[in-house]
Amino acid sequence: MTKKEKAQYIAEELEKLYPETPVPLQHQNPYTLLIAVLLSAQSTDKRVNQTTPALFKRADNPFDMVKLSPQEIEDIIRPCGLAPAKSKNIHKLSQILVEKYNGQIPKTLKELEELPGVGHKTASVVVAQAFGEPAFPVDTHIHRLMYRWGLSTGKNVKKTEEDAKRLFPKDIWNKLHLQIIFYGREYSPARGLKLEKDFITREVGRKSVLKEHGYA
Repeated sequence: MTKKEKAQYIAEELEKLYPETPVPLQHQNPYTLLIAVLLSAQSTDKRVNQTTPALFKRADNPFDMVKLSPQEIEDIIRPCGLAPAKSKNIHKLSQILVEKYNGQIPKTLKELEELPGVGHKTASVVVAQAFGEPAFPVDTHIHRLMYRWGLSTGKNVKKTEEDAKRLFPKDIWNKLHLQIIFYGREYSPARGLKLEKDFITREVGRKSVLKEHGYA
């Protein structure tokens, strides 16, 4: 199978498995999505979803968020980890949104990436899921599976993103990146990979992965 053929097979199988792709992070608007994604760094979606209701009850927009002190924010978000840095970034980016954007979330990757604590992946998630702009945010699941499936070298997430964008049609990026995450969690975990269950890797996986698990 060529890489393009693999990509087509993967997209078709994932669409059968996950025709609906609810956004894993609970949010009410683009701002709360941005904050939830920022909090998810080195944390889990489950932990973030348990933590954000208390925060968003106090502040679900930048105008209310800047009224809280960084320490107050830190006390609420502590379960998500890296709380001192995240709370400062949340407070600072909220100030910028109020002063520069009248409380609105900018819609371009470049403007989002200029906000404190907002990297390329976070910005990509926001433009894709809040504004429907084509993007392909690469998390650990996507990075792992693109390598396992022989679609990317695993060198770095930037290369993985470039390869994904080249191989998959632009009009399915926003849905597909979530489908791959769901598949990674359910069928193809980082540890304890079982190819009896992980049928996509069994079908299109790189030879070294198949060989390691007795399928080559």
